[in-house]
Amino acid sequence: MLGVTVFRIGEAAELLGVSADTVRRWIDAGRLPAGRDEAGHRVVDGAELAAFVRAAGNDPDERADASSARNRLRGIVTAVVKDTVMAQVDIQCGPFRVVSLMSREAVDELDLRVGSVAVAVIKSTTVVVERVPSKGRTS
Repeated sequence: MLGVTVFRIGEAAELLGVSADTVRRWIDAGRLPAGRDEAGHRVVDGAELAAFVRAAGNDPDERADASSARNRLRGIVTAVVKDTVMAQVDIQCGPFRVVSLMSREAVDELDLRVGSVAVAVIKSTTVVVERVPSKGRTS
């Protein structure tokens, strides 16, 4: 397995946005495959973790088949700033803040306000991807 990225339980949990206990339960239930590193710590193979996340992915509002946009993030509206023509809406989608600029008319029609549940639908031809130094280990 030379060159394979592996993650300790806490690292996998951080990437998935869940607790280490949740990851342990998934492993114990056989939902997420895991092995042991040379020090005896439980580790999850990076490719296995990616497959698990892909299989667990879901459509937050069950409308993906009605739209060409595939990036859908469900969250809670945390801020709405309106002027006479435009508005800024902030949505907290798990650990991610999504900010949308739209017309004030759209905000009023959707009745968006702090505390509302909303789905940020993102369609972009340009997505910048940066590689972050991994905490995961390669074996």
